[in-house]
Amino acid sequence: MVVEPPDRRGLRRITIHGKTVGSAWSLRELRKVLRRLGYPDDMDLDDRSRVHWRGGDSSFWPDDRGWRRRLVISLMIVGLLGSAGLHFVIGWADALGALTFAQRLVGVLFLLAGVVQAAALPAVVDHWGRRQVKLSGALVLLGVLMALATTTLLLFLWLQEHEFIRTVVVFVGLWLWSLWALHVLIGEKVWRGIPHPRKFAAGVTITATLTAVSLGYSILYQPIAAPLHFVLRAEFGKPLTDAGSPYLHVPLKLYAKNAGGIPVYLVVDDYTVTGNVAEFVPDGQGMEEWKADEGEIYWNSDAQAFVGGIASEIIASGQFQGPWSTLDIGEEFKMERMITLPKDTKFETLDAVLSFTFLRQDRGKLDDDLYADPSWVEADGGRCAPDDCGEYVIYHSRVRYNTNLINVTRKPRYVVAFWSPTEVTEGMVTSINLTGREKSPSIDEMYAELDDDETQREAERYGLGWVSVNSEVSVKGLLKQAEQP
Repeated sequence: MVVEPPDRRGLRRITIHGKTVGSAWSLRELRKVLRRLGYPDDMDLDDRSRVHWRGGDSSFWPDDRGWRRRLVISLMIVGLLGSAGLHFVIGWADALGALTFAQRLVGVLFLLAGVVQAAALPAVVDHWGRRQVKLSGALVLLGVLMALATTTLLLFLWLQEHEFIRTVVVFVGLWLWSLWALHVLIGEKVWRGIPHPRKFAAGVTITATLTAVSLGYSILYQPIAAPLHFVLRAEFGKPLTDAGSPYLHVPLKLYAKNAGGIPVYLVVDDYTVTGNVAEFVPDGQGMEEWKADEGEIYWNSDAQAFVGGIASEIIASGQFQGPWSTLDIGEEFKMERMITLPKDTKFETLDAVLSFTFLRQDRGKLDDDLYADPSWVEADGGRCAPDDCGEYVIYHSRVRYNTNLINVTRKPRYVVAFWSPTEVTEGMVTSINLTGREKSPSIDEMYAELDDDETQREAERYGLGWVSVNSEVSVKGLLKQAEQP
């Protein structure tokens, strides 16, 4: 029997009559091998007539306890497990829920990378063990390279915003681990076990290139490839009345259609009917009233030579489809409301406006959990008094970017919208979370907390936009139509 010198791991190969029968890390393991072959437990292993020791006698076992090898195995397994979990977290949401094919392809690639790293776990034990599988070292190397590429990408994306998030500790830890693991594998020269190292390197390069191209397409190209186009109408119909009634009922017909190539969320929508009163200016000097008095910062965006002193009053307002509703490609929505006016109304014209704030679905996804809080309802912490804050309904929900790589490298973002029948509706994307507060903020408090640069940047990132249409009619014309049979 010949016991060969220990290799770099301290493992000594055992041969009997030139045939390999096993290997051992220690004298105790050597006796287990011999016991399995039928040799007695009390066999004298120092008998040179029966056992020939090479590279050290029976007392020389560099890996007798093996704590260093086991430490390397443990660290490799922990790192690969963490990286595989990160790949599954990123890829699962995109593979199942992304809107575009390219984004789903990126998700599938991340899932496949996670599967490869999971498969590398037993390869770690084999490579730093008895190496029964020739490609175990190459599989571990592939898993480590994937971890290094992914964490480098995540850190690059995080540095673009450099927001403090707890997961960045995971990114940095896995990135440092991958550098250490790569250093260990290079020292082991694991590529020697790869049958075709050039093809292996080419495969890794092609996979990384395809991932980068798919990621760039899904983030940069697709969101601007399809156009946005909406068809909006707000029209007054023929008024209804009778001779004995002092009231006039005016139908208001509202219509919206997504005629573009991108589905959208309606963050908040609103229709408003305004009655207008104006003074006749016989000298034609009404054009001069477009701006306010000297020293004032206000001005009118409309002016007529024979009209001046225009005053407006909201007489009807409401929501269209409602917050967090959707308008898919080609989908249309209609609504008809009846506006009631006295026949002797002071208003000379009626102006109907239909508007909504939308969010592109190819850029973001709203959570199903929608928080709607009226400012006048008291809760555990109370609400801001209506006299101080006004009366409004605040809508609030988490929004996620359609590429999960962005979500895991940013602080959470939320869509916030205020609606009131007497105020202009508006929606915004911000990192401010309103849930869990003792009381809802006033609109002024909310705006005071906002970072203008952030809201503008996030509005562009998530495709937050605003569209409207209006229609104006003469009240005298409506009265004349109502008198006709």
